Amino acid sequence: MARISNGVFTFINSLILILGLVSIGASAYLMTHHSSSLCQKALQLPLFILGVSLFVVSLLGLIGSCCEKTFWIKIYSCFNFLLILGLICFTIFTFVVTNKGAGKVLSNIGYREYRLGDYSNWLKNHFVNQKNWDEIRSCLIDAHVCQSHDIHSGVNQQVADFYKAKLSPVQSGCCKPPTNCGFEYKNATFWIAPGSGPNVQDSDCTTWSNDQNKYCYDCNSCKGGFLANIKKEWRILAIVLIFVTIFLIILYSLSCCAIRSIHQSHSKYSKFGP
Repeated sequence: MARISNGVFTFINSLILILGLVSIGASAYLMTHHSSSLCQKALQLPLFILGVSLFVVSLLGLIGSCCEKTFWIKIYSCFNFLLILGLICFTIFTFVVTNKGAGKVLSNIGYREYRLGDYSNWLKNHFVNQKNWDEIRSCLIDAHVCQSHDIHSGVNQQVADFYKAKLSPVQSGCCKPPTNCGFEYKNATFWIAPGSGPNVQDSDCTTWSNDQNKYCYDCNSCKGGFLANIKKEWRILAIVLIFVTIFLIILYSLSCCAIRSIHQSHSKYSKFGP
């Protein structure tokens, strides 16, 4: 039974080690992959910290199981326990800060519209403050999100067809004026304001520009759409962390079994020794 526990312990640690390397590699890819990395900064640091932590902990576990030294496994158990606590706290925090915010469903329209005020203050203060937004806006422009096929395919469509389009949150918030402004549709990225002015008192209505380098990139709806993407990514990350935490708890239990089995094997050896 002890051998089986040690074998499972080694196998799962190997999987966690690979997962750690994948997380580090994904973080490095986001940091170096063209300008899109600037738009995905929300995932870079969590992925890197997660990857390094998993790599270090699993490496300690493998060293302890291969060398059958309780010292290394005890060190591993301490690090693993702290990592489990950290992951539980971060997962809870992730669900809390992404709890608020959802796109507004509009009648007979295939996309949703997003409002900045719907999201938590933490997300707004850390991702779409003025300093960060200047960088994110440049990234969105460089990534040509408003010239992508999803929205640009509607250039020659009628307004009814455009309203059925499946736009991403960023495209819905950044590439067109809010629907309640009452702008006249000409094509997917060209809208004309009513002669009497916008239908509602909304700063986004006056911020909109048909200039492809401006559009609604400075609109609150654009920031809301960007936060909607972050919310989705962090929710996926939180679900992954739940499974990782379960694996780490199993490993923590197996490490206790491994320590016990090493002590038993050493005690048996001492009984039959000189």
